[in-house]
Amino acid sequence: MNEDVAKTSTRLSASAHEAPPKPPGLDLFEPVHLGPYLLTNRIVMAPLTRSRASEDGTPTPLMAEYYAQRASAGLIITEGTNVSPQGRGYAFTPGIYDPAQVEAWQRVTEAVHVKGGRVFVQLWHVGRISHPSLQPHGAMPVAPSAIRPQATAFTATGFQSCVTPRALETQEIPEIVEQYGRAAHNALAAGFDGVEIHAANGYLIEQFLRDSTNKRVDAYGGSLENRARFLLDVTRAVVKACGPGRVGIRLSPVSPVNDIGPDEDPRSTYSYVVERLNALALAYLHVIEGVTQGPRTVPGGFGFDLQILRSTYTGMYIGNNGYDLELALEARQHDLADLIAFGRLYIANPDLVERFRAGAPLNVPDSSTFFGGGAHGYTDYPFLRT
Repeated sequence: MNEDVAKTSTRLSASAHEAPPKPPGLDLFEPVHLGPYLLTNRIVMAPLTRSRASEDGTPTPLMAEYYAQRASAGLIITEGTNVSPQGRGYAFTPGIYDPAQVEAWQRVTEAVHVKGGRVFVQLWHVGRISHPSLQPHGAMPVAPSAIRPQATAFTATGFQSCVTPRALETQEIPEIVEQYGRAAHNALAAGFDGVEIHAANGYLIEQFLRDSTNKRVDAYGGSLENRARFLLDVTRAVVKACGPGRVGIRLSPVSPVNDIGPDEDPRSTYSYVVERLNALALAYLHVIEGVTQGPRTVPGGFGFDLQILRSTYTGMYIGNNGYDLELALEARQHDLADLIAFGRLYIANPDLVERFRAGAPLNVPDSSTFFGGGAHGYTDYPFLRT
């Protein structure tokens, strides 16, 4: 997830030999450097689980078409992609842990690159947000601690309640770290430009990080340093596989989604993490601002000003959650984010960049087709007529 070229350029006044600066906010549509890449704009397609892979987690040709349709985004971050069979919590989600999956992903990355796009894959282990029917041999899902979440997992027969997970043994944890590293290596073999580590939304990495879901008494629990150990170990393994500038990480510091209770001191917890990520030369920090798929302010009083993380982090910052064009332009005008991620708007608007640029109306997504199915509600949304 880098040199903060764009941030620096927007903060320096133009010299007599430079072109005049763009009107505030309008650089949303201008090229920007991210790690070793020059993106065509600052608009990011956020990860969106759509459950269109094969039952065994192999990406399908329909997925290649879907992502290629959206290649005008400055950066595409794929749906969450399982780093192992144990990491799966939703039916028909893709994996990147076996050769057939890697080969199938190559068709996706090639389709995006032919259209001039850049694409990172999001690496995912759901931890306790799963169900035995999704696990190898019907095993129990795993987690830092055996705490049942009041949440659901999407199975082949529909949504089912999560169960009480099995607490991981200390000796099992390094193998999961290695799975992330192997998945990152596979991602480069599949032609991805980089990877994003999913450390948000109440999944395994965040389950380790927050004291509400981590009651361990070994080297991975208790103190803040111990609770952050798994996240930092995973990040180092992925950076080792991909090299600097090709790894991003996603955090959701104040979101309660998937029954992830609030951390006792979220500002200190996430500031600690971000300070240590600075040393790893990531491509970006991707932050869900507020409640995932919900309000940008968090009810209950356990939020904090996430611009603290923005100012702490020395690299590129992606803002995410509830953005429309007006809010995105405002964020760039006030330098509140370097790039802006859009999620649900991309479901129904494959040409979102062009629609924003033209001030055109947006298609409305059909929520009944969000998870599972075929082309309907996936690749059949209309483009602007030209």
